[in-house]
Amino acid sequence: MRTHEPNVSSLSSLSRSVLLSTKRGTEVLLVKIFHLPAAFVCLIVNCKIMSSPPSPSPTRWFKALRRTRLGEPCLRTYPLECVELLRRARIAFQAGRTLKEGFRLAQLEAVVRMLEEHECDFVDALGRDLHKPRFETVVFELITVKNEALHAISNLKKWMEPQSVEKNLSTCLDECLVTHEPLGVVFIMATWCCPVQMCLVPLVGAIAAGNCALISPSENTVHTAELLHRLVPFYLDNECFHVILAGIGDLPEIVELKFDHVFFTGNREEGSRIAVAAARTFTPTTLVLGGKNPCYVDQHCDIATAVQRIAWARFHNAGQSLMAPSYILCHTDVKARLVQALKCCMMQFYGPDPRESRSFGRMVNLETFNRTRELLWRSGKVVVGGQVTEAEKYIAPTVLTEVAESDPIMQQEVFGPVLPILTVNDVDEAIAFINKQEKPLCVYAYSTNNKVISRLMSETSSGSFCSNDCIFQSLMVALPFGGVGACGMGSFHGRYSFDTFSHRKACLLRGTRFECVTYLRYPPYEDRNLSLMTWACTLSQKSQGWCQIM
Repeated sequence: MRTHEPNVSSLSSLSRSVLLSTKRGTEVLLVKIFHLPAAFVCLIVNCKIMSSPPSPSPTRWFKALRRTRLGEPCLRTYPLECVELLRRARIAFQAGRTLKEGFRLAQLEAVVRMLEEHECDFVDALGRDLHKPRFETVVFELITVKNEALHAISNLKKWMEPQSVEKNLSTCLDECLVTHEPLGVVFIMATWCCPVQMCLVPLVGAIAAGNCALISPSENTVHTAELLHRLVPFYLDNECFHVILAGIGDLPEIVELKFDHVFFTGNREEGSRIAVAAARTFTPTTLVLGGKNPCYVDQHCDIATAVQRIAWARFHNAGQSLMAPSYILCHTDVKARLVQALKCCMMQFYGPDPRESRSFGRMVNLETFNRTRELLWRSGKVVVGGQVTEAEKYIAPTVLTEVAESDPIMQQEVFGPVLPILTVNDVDEAIAFINKQEKPLCVYAYSTNNKVISRLMSETSSGSFCSNDCIFQSLMVALPFGGVGACGMGSFHGRYSFDTFSHRKACLLRGTRFECVTYLRYPPYEDRNLSLMTWACTLSQKSQGWCQIM
């Protein structure tokens, strides 16, 4: 039978030629795909027919085929399987596979290509998991990740360069540098609220810093997790990057396998278990955890604009967001106007029946639905919304008034479309209320008075702060985003992601000159040498403010 050379340019995005890197670092054209199903291609990739003899057993073939069939949920990746994936990633890292700038750029470009070529697949998966509107998926999942990747591509060369630091008298002829070393193999666990963004934004930082990675999408968004599990092997290096499908209960056990860094986004309860597991192996962690994000509305503000921005932030993705405002602290004088404006805004956003709106999502599962419904029914008074439909996991955009600080909805994290309103008499009372609680991930303030904004920014502590808008501070590549106190530790985005997944190594490159000065430190210690060093330190402190001769 005659073999035809593949025409790579004629292949579609799903059926183009698949390249696999062999252990010798060369790339082999594995198979040309025209009419074969993508599942079969993924099977070939996962089993590595040509690069890992002998061929896998029939049982493994059928398991891989079952795992990668389109439209079916993937098999769970158990901790024992993770051991093998971790071993492969560590071998690839130790071989120096990720160190070159060219490799990192190629992987980052592949992430962008994957999102562009499979936009419709991501829209479909998130629609099935969260009833997420196409607009929200494209803008707040895909474009956010692409911005991160393109920013990293543009700045990678600069980030990788050693940074020179200030020298002193004894090192004036030496080199003092800080170099950025990749940590090794990192483990990224993503929340279901923004499953694509929270998986791939940290991954961009890990790739840029030169790491290998295991990625665990949330089991709650099963279609999105399956899609990532299926697509990543087509685009990223098959030895360095792996998607695993694990339940939240399995994650602490996987963390104990000993990674070089663990990155987790989710709720506090799950985050604490991850932190405990990581501590057992002294693994550094980045935790971005949920909490109660306060939003202060001053009497001096544009109510109409404030309400639109708050309502969008609270109710997009059906209120399932770590960064959304959790409750409003409004000045007593503006409460009535605020509630009326919210009623009008809900009508404008979602029409008379939000259940029929294509712009409003659903709860991710019945557990989240039931929990949110219970909090809603046991707190305050419903003034907008309140309707629920269990069969659709639907909770209408809801506004509560007459809410007490002791109400259940004020005591727990809420991942749902419910917005409680509390009143305060002035900004001092608002600041005192915020500072009484655990440090939040975000603090929001709406006011036309710059002094009020300045006070809330400086007199409260939070992971991030935004005035006269919500959430956008958490999407900017130029700003770090992360928690403080009970809402987490560490940060990411842009250069901050690169730093999170890098070790900043102090390097002093010395010569053998100036021994006429450095000999003073050697024993036998004499008072004369001590006097000379003390005198030199005194001179340098007068000119520089610190000792220059150690």
